[in-house]
Amino acid sequence: MTINIKEQLHTLCLSYVKQRLKAAEQAIAEAQEAANNDTKSSAGDKYETGREMAQQETNRNLSQLNEANKLLVALNQIGYKTSSDTVDAGSLVTTDNGIFYISISVGTLNFEEKSYFAVSPASPIGYKLKGKTAGEEINLNGKIYKILSVV
Repeated sequence: MTINIKEQLHTLCLSYVKQRLKAAEQAIAEAQEAANNDTKSSAGDKYETGREMAQQETNRNLSQLNEANKLLVALNQIGYKTSSDTVDAGSLVTTDNGIFYISISVGTLNFEEKSYFAVSPASPIGYKLKGKTAGEEINLNGKIYKILSVV
């Protein structure tokens, strides 16, 4: 049952990344089309300014595309189909202050009327949880999290 939840959470994370990829690719195409459609007017500076703005927009979206690709690579390396008693990437960690899926930083995922927090192993809470087992506690910014289970 829990492996199925992990699989569903992994699928939700994958959907999030694909949505980010698609949005960045679409924005790049739109910026490129705007640059191509910009015709040179008698005021040459206006043309150059418009092209420069389109180029900056394309560069910003390329950066977002690159970040989304990094998330996809990280997500594809997560072994969510296995179970371990020790928190690591792919673990589902139930604490007295929430349920955490250690994967990529997505934020809150809702599944079967429950909220799960998808966090990166490099995030502050992911880093503190890494290597811990059920029964242990972590302190994050003065808040104590008791680990109830690790799957």
